[in-house]
Amino acid sequence: MTKPKQRVELPEKAQLSKYYEMDGALRAYANRMAALAMICGILAIGSLALFAYVRLQPPVVVRVDQAGEATVVGGDVVRVGAAGLFAVPLKASAAAPDGPAPSDVEGRAVARKFLTAYLTYTPANVERQYAEALNMMTLNFRTFTMNKFREDDTLGKIKAESITSSVRIRSIEPVPGMPWAYQVFGAKEIHRVSSQRIEQTEKMVCRYQVRLVFSGRTQVHPTGLLVGEFWEQQMVGERDIGLEQSSVLLDR
Repeated sequence: MTKPKQRVELPEKAQLSKYYEMDGALRAYANRMAALAMICGILAIGSLALFAYVRLQPPVVVRVDQAGEATVVGGDVVRVGAAGLFAVPLKASAAAPDGPAPSDVEGRAVARKFLTAYLTYTPANVERQYAEALNMMTLNFRTFTMNKFREDDTLGKIKAESITSSVRIRSIEPVPGMPWAYQVFGAKEIHRVSSQRIEQTEKMVCRYQVRLVFSGRTQVHPTGLLVGEFWEQQMVGERDIGLEQSSVLLDR
């Protein structure tokens, strides 16, 4: 009985695999790669959807009072239950629909942030600074301020004269007998360039009064405080048009 010959003992042409065997191996590899590509695509789409879901969720705002107790003001609270982690939407209680009242520190912080945004600008970022300040105002005060800007052409003058303004706040104190009203003292410095390319510097000490309104805590305004009134009064000031334009606010 003749033994079947091994493939190595066959002629060179006979040692090659059959065409259907080679085609079947290629098809098997292609099917594996297609399945792997589908799995990777599904994982990528799931990761992208999870990332979008996390980004669209409102941030959790936590308020810490003077006693060190933390209270969730806005967002979803994550709780641990028998079924695992789950998010509980925060709902305001019937006794305090707008959340707890802000503290004096939050009022001072809002007043400082508003004055810094409103009084510190350059021709390049004046739109952004004024937009931030306007977003911190109540609706009627914002409408009044915007109409005043249009009448006086404030933005046009700032860019035409290359006005740069800066302020250094010295003190913020509450006004006695007026809730959420603060009296602020600060040093203001304005640099402008005239049509003859002469730089002028105005240095002054001003008194500001900012009255805040508590409209309820929201995700946009976590403190719930908006600026309802603002005025400025110059106390001491001087103008310098000399060759040397030194800045008082940069002195250490």
